[in-house]
Amino acid sequence: MKFTSTLVSTLLALGVSALPVEKRGVDPNLVPQFGIVAGTNPTGTGDCDGVNGIKIPCSCPPDRNSFIQSLSADVAAGHNINNPSVLSPFPTDGSTASQIVRLQTSITALQNLHGPGVGCPASATTFLAQIAALQNGTPAPAAPKPAAKPAPKPAAKPAPKPAAKPAPKHAAKPASKPAPKPAAKPAPKPAPKPAAKPAPAAKGVDATLVPQFGVSPGVNPTGTGDCTGINGIKIPCSCPPSRASFIASLSANVAAGHDIHNPAVLAPFPTDNSKASQITRIQTSISSLQNLFGPGVGCPAASTTFSAQLKALTG
Repeated sequence: MKFTSTLVSTLLALGVSALPVEKRGVDPNLVPQFGIVAGTNPTGTGDCDGVNGIKIPCSCPPDRNSFIQSLSADVAAGHNINNPSVLSPFPTDGSTASQIVRLQTSITALQNLHGPGVGCPASATTFLAQIAALQNGTPAPAAPKPAAKPAPKPAAKPAPKPAAKPAPKHAAKPASKPAPKPAAKPAPKPAPKPAAKPAPAAKGVDATLVPQFGVSPGVNPTGTGDCTGINGIKIPCSCPPSRASFIASLSANVAAGHDIHNPAVLAPFPTDNSKASQITRIQTSISSLQNLFGPGVGCPAASTTFSAQLKALTG
């Protein structure tokens, strides 16, 4: 309803004047480079090479201009046009957190380019590697990565070197003497020390930083499995899940660095109190919720006030 009223007022405004504000898109300089060229090493069955040789549709990544147009539409709407439960924040400052948010929004725009879940995979870009580099504090340019073509040329040069004949004459004499001396020394040294390292893996995210659902499960059941979520939207009566089980699932995703059930979706969870970090935590919570039991199998964002919390931060 809100989107419809906005559209009507936009059309009325355009009838009075030709203000170009509504058509303004995202700044192309802030849109990350794909880092992958479409149509690389086609197999003849529609597949080509993506990042690290992963097979992707040969049509991916899309034309950059058309992608920026689609991304701009998502950002202007505040959510993905083809998958409205996915928010589309696009902060414009140069902080690391904001760069990560822009990359995450670019990934969801790419994955839902033609419909919900219909688009190009994240492996059609270096977006995930760019996020990992930012999280590690070592940002790296994305564009130079596709240049893997000159590799096969030097492979043919080292072949014609057959001059290894005089070596075996002297090699047989010293071989038997030094071999038995150092063999027994390195074995018993630092073997028991690494055993204590796996202990920190059980530590989860700080529960006080996980946003509250703001919606209770089982409200106004219809008798067909549906209950009432935010703004009266129908949601499964089992949603949202228990907070404890959700935090456990979220913690596993954050520890892995990506959603366990949907590995293409990153799971950053910065702990500072900046606005960008709060946005990132809510985005990660939404994707964890939506992929709770499998890829796209979980609870909708409408079973929480996460979208409203995100809008309050970005508005």
